[in-house]
Amino acid sequence: MSKNIIIKCEDLHHTYPSGVSALQGVDLAIAEREIVGVIGQNGSGKTTLVKHFNGLLKPTSGQVFVKGINTREAEIKEISRHAGYVFQNPNHQLFAGSVRKELEFGPANIGMSAEEIEERVRLAADFFGLEEFLDENPYRLSFPLRKTVGIASIYAMDPEIFILDEPTTGLDYTRARMVAALIKKLQDEGRTVLIVSHDMMLIAECCTRVIVLWNSRLIGDGTPREIFGNRELLEKTNLAPPQIFRMAEEIGLQHNGKTPLSVDEAVETVERGERAG
Repeated sequence: MSKNIIIKCEDLHHTYPSGVSALQGVDLAIAEREIVGVIGQNGSGKTTLVKHFNGLLKPTSGQVFVKGINTREAEIKEISRHAGYVFQNPNHQLFAGSVRKELEFGPANIGMSAEEIEERVRLAADFFGLEEFLDENPYRLSFPLRKTVGIASIYAMDPEIFILDEPTTGLDYTRARMVAALIKKLQDEGRTVLIVSHDMMLIAECCTRVIVLWNSRLIGDGTPREIFGNRELLEKTNLAPPQIFRMAEEIGLQHNGKTPLSVDEAVETVERGERAG
């Protein structure tokens, strides 16, 4: 396995005990430092796929490797040293009696020293603006704050791989922008990030690569511009590109010869007076 491949799926299938076939024949390789969006309709297999990357699910057949570890042969604790998973619903993740204890648990569980734990909690609380809530019970906080605590608890563990399942769902604009800032910070730090999301603006803004699932199969893999420009693929999956991308296509805006993916690109394009040739 190439040394820069951090996650690899080989003919991955997963069937739930109910008999539902959630993944069929997925072959996928993700390199270190990639920021990968995972998109598709509800029930397409997105969450099932990424839960294989920290050992929450095991393949029914086929294999998954994380940092060269065959997940069939490893416990969740071993894989979670490398891959941190943030649940879509924080109520499925949080359990400690205070935000501080929630942030401390993961680092302690993977064997960090007391000094390291204290520093990771400080960094997480500072980045996510949680200092004033450290002694609060997470379940006394609002849903957006609970979700923020869930993300911060994984950040405190300092994993190489971050898996964010619908990270902006239920968040206000300010905290949604904080998630985007976190993803960019992780990119700058050289982390690998997988983002399962219906927030196409987040995907377009943050991701270097997008994979598309449909009916339990992987049917698309490319840059955000390639995926959002593939009308046949989007129609098949009933997905829509970001509004700014659609608007730019309709009026013929071109940013350096390409359709703008973000508001910033569109503004720059308008200021330059660029148009499709």
